[in-house]
Amino acid sequence: MRKPRRFTPEELAPFQWQMPLTRRTGQWGVGTGPAPATEPEAEPAPALPAAAIDWAALFGNANPVEIEVGMGKGLFLLNSAAGRPDTNFFGIEIVRKYQLYATSRFAVRELTNVKTVCADAGWVFQKFVTTGSVGAVHVYFPDPWWKARHKKRRVFSPRFAAEAARITRVGGRLLIATDVEEYFGVMTGIVRSMPAYRELGSETSTGSLEEAGYQTNFERKARQKGTPVWRAQFERTAEPVTVATDPAA
Repeated sequence: MRKPRRFTPEELAPFQWQMPLTRRTGQWGVGTGPAPATEPEAEPAPALPAAAIDWAALFGNANPVEIEVGMGKGLFLLNSAAGRPDTNFFGIEIVRKYQLYATSRFAVRELTNVKTVCADAGWVFQKFVTTGSVGAVHVYFPDPWWKARHKKRRVFSPRFAAEAARITRVGGRLLIATDVEEYFGVMTGIVRSMPAYRELGSETSTGSLEEAGYQTNFERKARQKGTPVWRAQFERTAEPVTVATDPAA
């Protein structure tokens, strides 16, 4: 990984959100194991009002907010923020070195409409993002956790999908992509079973870099190897949020 320009913590601060210290009980999400036991129809708990992110205060404007879960080196957010200056982007990445790498790329270009945090996405959704405050959630190429005993660690679980629906405004979008067909089936199966989402379309891309382009570093690698990429897009409906049955349970 090529080293970006080195910034001091003070220089990177404007491009990051400092997560408040909270007691992490019953956490779930990336790499944390299974979600806590819950009834399939139970609605996810709302974010804590006292700790919730004030998007307008964080970005200094009232523009719509979109979140990318697992931003990696930040290529998608880099291009999106530069091309859509009237939209604010919030990137969540659990691996510190990638979060700092991506944040440095945004700082170099002075993209003030991007903020990042190194954290568990499920935890951030559950504890810090208010209901209906986000315009879109992007989940691209999440870790498939290949081994059967590790699949419960996948970020995209029924609980995660329910929290994504809760924080997304009616008419907002959930966008997913992966180069693992089995995982794509799991993700779309979860979302399709939820009345809170309506499918807008799905596709399988098999073209080369030149033919189909790419949005993330993972997608670029997949296309270089000739691996198909599956993607789908869903719209948030006005229906109540429910938690689907966990296929990994």
